[in-house]
Amino acid sequence: FSFASSVFVYSLLHPFFTSRKVPLPHICLFFFLLFSFRSTMADINVDEFDAEVQAEEVEEVFATSSVLEAPKVKLFGKWSVDDIEIADKSLVDYIAVKDNHAKYVPHTAGRYAAKRFRKATCPIVERVINSMMMHGRNNGKKLMTTRIVRHTLEIIHLNTGENPVQVLIDAIANSGAREDSTRIGRAGTVRRQACDVSPLRRVNTAISLLCTGARNASFRNIKSIAECLADELINASKVSTNSYAIKKKDELERVAKGNR
Repeated sequence: FSFASSVFVYSLLHPFFTSRKVPLPHICLFFFLLFSFRSTMADINVDEFDAEVQAEEVEEVFATSSVLEAPKVKLFGKWSVDDIEIADKSLVDYIAVKDNHAKYVPHTAGRYAAKRFRKATCPIVERVINSMMMHGRNNGKKLMTTRIVRHTLEIIHLNTGENPVQVLIDAIANSGAREDSTRIGRAGTVRRQACDVSPLRRVNTAISLLCTGARNASFRNIKSIAECLADELINASKVSTNSYAIKKKDELERVAKGNR
């Protein structure tokens, strides 16, 4: 609002001021209010322009940038599960470790036993933790077994230099018997018949055998349960006969072969 424009406005309003005999202070107050209103409107326009520019910049950023990726979930804040591979394709649907099943802490408190087959969606590390809570005195001590499994993963990484979650997956895939024997009764006589084992039962028995072997090895032993579990998982992942689970698996398959 320049000086020339103010003079023009005064020349237009001069007859009104003179005819009405408006005092000079009132004329000054009028121009002061006029200047104030003009400056306020200018500030408002500048703010609106800045807001529009910022909105356009934000829209450009979202238009040019790709979809924001969620932070990668790492088990215990250390072990990535994105590159985990399950060699046995039949077990992919029953070993929950990736995508929605990835957890920072494997303590979901889910009701996986409420419905049949729902436990297949339970994170596999949490299933191992639950299986470690066995034999009365350990029932319900999930925080204790969580700590044991966390220490086990640390020991596996120190011994092998690999991702301990991958070692765990390989151990479970190698420890489940593919063939077993079932009881068939006919006319009062009972005999054993070989049968195939479903993928879910293979995972269930593998977890049970691994935990049982670690529990038996640590009993009356100077080694801690975490060290024994780490040794059991490493041996099972290498299909070594030093593993309790591998021995039991071979025994079950040998018996089933004789019952064909």
